[in-house]
Amino acid sequence: MVGIRRISTNRWWHKKKNWGLFLFLLFLFFVRLSKGSLYKDLYYLISKPFWPGQFQREILTKSIEQEFFIRSKQLEKDNKRLRKILSLQRLSDSESIPATVISRKTGSWWRQIVLNKGAKDGVEVGSYVIGPGGLLGRVNSTSLFTSSVILLTSPESKVGIWVERIQSHGLLVGLGNDYPKVIFYNKDVDIDVGDFVLSSPASTLLPPNIPIGIIQSVDSELNAQKTANLLLLGKPQAIDWVQILKVKI
Repeated sequence: MVGIRRISTNRWWHKKKNWGLFLFLLFLFFVRLSKGSLYKDLYYLISKPFWPGQFQREILTKSIEQEFFIRSKQLEKDNKRLRKILSLQRLSDSESIPATVISRKTGSWWRQIVLNKGAKDGVEVGSYVIGPGGLLGRVNSTSLFTSSVILLTSPESKVGIWVERIQSHGLLVGLGNDYPKVIFYNKDVDIDVGDFVLSSPASTLLPPNIPIGIIQSVDSELNAQKTANLLLLGKPQAIDWVQILKVKI
């Protein structure tokens, strides 16, 4: 009886071992068939209890908030600087006349725009015109209902300018293309690409510090005067409305 029991027990053990081997091989077959996805799902279920808990989430949340705060402060600082540079000169209604562009010749040699305000609205020859971005040009003729504006890019245009960074004056001269020339009175002036150019504080007809453009390139020729090319902030080919600054008496 004892021997029979041992044999039956051994047979049961062998069957259990065979089943285990069979299930293991079946598992490997499914892993192979699923190209590892079954293994990944199993790893997901096993590792889930060990994922970062509330403490780790609080640390990450705090780090994200600090990063957002720093980025917000930097953007706020940049926005203030850009608004200061690009915003139009603040003028009361009594000092400027709003107008709409009704015609433009921005691609020809004689570059000008025509506005829907003229002599009957108080526009005078010599008045300067500003738009989104800054200074655009100067009124050179008027009719009863319209006025013509010579743009800064026109060869007829000459405007006194000021570079705040180096505290230096210069003269902006139109060349008939999209990039007027800046002429500095001192050939040793430390002008650099990216410097902002504003209207001159010494002007008696134009309010000071109106944004005009950014130095795009500096000429390397050894002339008596240093010159540079300017990228205008105001884009007359895309502007539909402007302000006409009344001539100071």
